[in-house]
Amino acid sequence: MAVTPIPVSCYPASDPGFAALSVDELLASEADLIARIKLCYGTDRESFERDVLTLIRRYAACVHLLPATADNYFSKPGGLLRLGLETAFFSLQGTDAHIFSGRMSISSRRQLEPRWRHATFIAGLCCELHRLLSHVIVTDTEGEVWPAFLQPLEKWLLTRGAERYFLRWRPQAVEARGLGLFALPHVVPPTLMADLSEGNTVIVPHLLASISGIPIYREHNIVDELVRRSLALVIDRNLAASADRYGSPQYGSHLERYLVDALRRLTSGNSAWVPNREKSRLWFGQDGLFLVWPGAAEDVHQLLEADQLAGIPKAPETMLELLLAAGVFAAATGGRSTWHIQPPGAKCPLEAVKLSTTGILLAGIDPLPVALPETLELKPQPAPIATAPLTQASEPSPAPISSGTQLSLIPPPEPLAENKADMAVGEESSRSQTLEQISAPLPASFALHAPLRLNPVVRDALTNAVCTLNDGQGPATVCTIAQGLFVPLEEFVRRGVQPSLAMRTLTETNMLVKQGRNGPPTLSREFNGIVTIGIVLDPRYVNGLDLTGFAAPSAEHS
Repeated sequence: MAVTPIPVSCYPASDPGFAALSVDELLASEADLIARIKLCYGTDRESFERDVLTLIRRYAACVHLLPATADNYFSKPGGLLRLGLETAFFSLQGTDAHIFSGRMSISSRRQLEPRWRHATFIAGLCCELHRLLSHVIVTDTEGEVWPAFLQPLEKWLLTRGAERYFLRWRPQAVEARGLGLFALPHVVPPTLMADLSEGNTVIVPHLLASISGIPIYREHNIVDELVRRSLALVIDRNLAASADRYGSPQYGSHLERYLVDALRRLTSGNSAWVPNREKSRLWFGQDGLFLVWPGAAEDVHQLLEADQLAGIPKAPETMLELLLAAGVFAAATGGRSTWHIQPPGAKCPLEAVKLSTTGILLAGIDPLPVALPETLELKPQPAPIATAPLTQASEPSPAPISSGTQLSLIPPPEPLAENKADMAVGEESSRSQTLEQISAPLPASFALHAPLRLNPVVRDALTNAVCTLNDGQGPATVCTIAQGLFVPLEEFVRRGVQPSLAMRTLTETNMLVKQGRNGPPTLSREFNGIVTIGIVLDPRYVNGLDLTGFAAPSAEHS
């Protein structure tokens, strides 16, 4: 049978690449945004062209038509150019609401203020410059690769006489913002750096720290704060617009840097994050660096909310998912996201996340914290099995002899065969019961196992209350009933938690057992001889309880 040949036009077209446009052609489509930057900069035409437009032209020559990402934000041709211009504009706009060099005299501030604004614009323009060196490979039609460390892309295209160029994305590229410093001279000439550093020693270090993503410890970097806020806003707006036009983009991939930056800032400047201090969020042991979770997530959210960053997740579960996917956190064994640790002095095990490497948070801390001599992970101990001899325990004890009983020298008659069999069965049963008693596991350790979204204040109060069920933890302040664990409301009051807040958050997390479908969330019962009002906690949220001993939960709690 004859085979019909497939027309050549049925094959997919080859990669068309990008046109080798001039800088003037590149900036023609960005004229409106450049006009807004000029208006915001607020100088005459000559000063604007010298101070700002020259930088924009050099930046455009460097990034050309390259996208910022392969399939996420600013993924269209020219995306990296647009991303830099928008971030620079919003960063420059934000300088109007900030006072730089507040401790200096008015005359000194008047001289440095323009340099601070200029540096902030540069930091916003070049904030994603590192992608040229870490994420993309550019070739011409002959397969020659652009040496991004040596010269801007447009200059290389002119040198090669290329009319088009082609892009490949590096597989599994890792974000390395420090590489942006090596591409920075393509955009910012040394003479401009010298001008920014004239009369001060802080502007250039703050500029370079912002571009490289390196925090300045014990000093507030207003430049980086403005750039981070502007970049988050720009990316969030682009993702929303892309969702309207092209479907659902990949949200969240750009948030890792903000979350890691917040973790570092808290580690370096928050007293509650000092490693291995009592009630600290951060614990450093022989088995690694752990963060108490979700308490740490609450601190991160409060910090980023104060920064007014757009699109930052609020739920600890979302933060945990993002940081696990990015490799910042290491998952526990058995597919669990969190770990259980037992720090020194802690009454109960704590839920925590583990950093994949200690350098993520501790790099740059001086002096470097010292790890505890012991491990922190709480591993379940296997129940011991005794091997004591059983003959003594299984032999029946002799009956007591009264004073009036006469001892007989004649041995008693042997029991019948049926009696022998019954005695053998009884002896075997006694031996089995003794073995079960000897090999029984140690008493269970009771601990709260609540959802991550539970309010941390309520979680802490409940954790401490449940721990009183364990031996050696003082008198129990809670008790088990048929439906679950009874917790008096007074226990929340005693620990500084409003009962209304506790009942509301426990209801939202579906942890309460109500008295009937439409019944109240509270229960009155006698506790320690006094009629007490309390709530009933679902026993499924308390490790160590035998669920078979409780009434089956209703449908609304299953």
